Amino acid sequence: MSNRYKPRFLAGVALCALIGLGGCNSVSMDDVTGSIGVPSAPASNSPEDLRRFSERLRERYEAHPDDKKIAMAYARSLRARELTDQAAAVLQNVAIKNPRDRDVLAAYGKALADAGRLQEARNTLENADSPDDPNWSVVSTRGSIADQMGEHEQAQALYETALKIAPGEPSVLSNLGLSYALSHDLRHAEQVLREAAASPRADMRVRQNLALVLALQGKFAEAEQVSQRDLSPQQARDNVASIRQMISQNNGWRDIQAAATRGKAQRVGLDETR
Repeated sequence: MSNRYKPRFLAGVALCALIGLGGCNSVSMDDVTGSIGVPSAPASNSPEDLRRFSERLRERYEAHPDDKKIAMAYARSLRARELTDQAAAVLQNVAIKNPRDRDVLAAYGKALADAGRLQEARNTLENADSPDDPNWSVVSTRGSIADQMGEHEQAQALYETALKIAPGEPSVLSNLGLSYALSHDLRHAEQVLREAAASPRADMRVRQNLALVLALQGKFAEAEQVSQRDLSPQQARDNVASIRQMISQNNGWRDIQAAATRGKAQRVGLDETR
């Protein structure tokens, strides 16, 4: 980990994941750089390397505005830089030219979700999906939109559908676990997030989401242990301290934490009366 590491960044990742559930800082360029006409992958995911790569793509896009692959790669690079409105504008143009292309509609819907245009994103992603050949990533993003709109039961149903298509997919499990957290069901959230974090395909975001849910339950030592899979012991302590501060300063997190505490007390009371 770089010496420029900031512990608050990880708390921010967890916050972003729970609120956005589908886009923040999760765009990879790995699957677009092999296309003809697309420049080689950036040297790293640093802001400067991503900016240079994006500018090269912009030049290609302006020279070949009707090339779908270049346009989609350019939009993806803009999403990676969190230039969500620009990405949505590029993909809107592509969607106008390719109104029935499910890949284009899926990318456009995700960009709209990143930009906070949730109802437009929902409509676009519904058109991008097909009951006969569903795309788990599209279904999961539809779930994340439902979560952001407060429709947690619908979101969880969509995640379960995505998991039938892609069993054990850690990103979907992570979304499902965080959705349970939004529903004040931290025990279930922890269970699902532990399953997600145990996957060899899980990344740092999944583990930090588990650390967040553990911290919400007051399991700070366990949250540090999870964080240490990616961070030094001191960085893990700093990160959990930042998560604790974030929880204390946010009404939504405090409400979730208080509901979980009440639920725990009620379960203890029931056990004592048996």
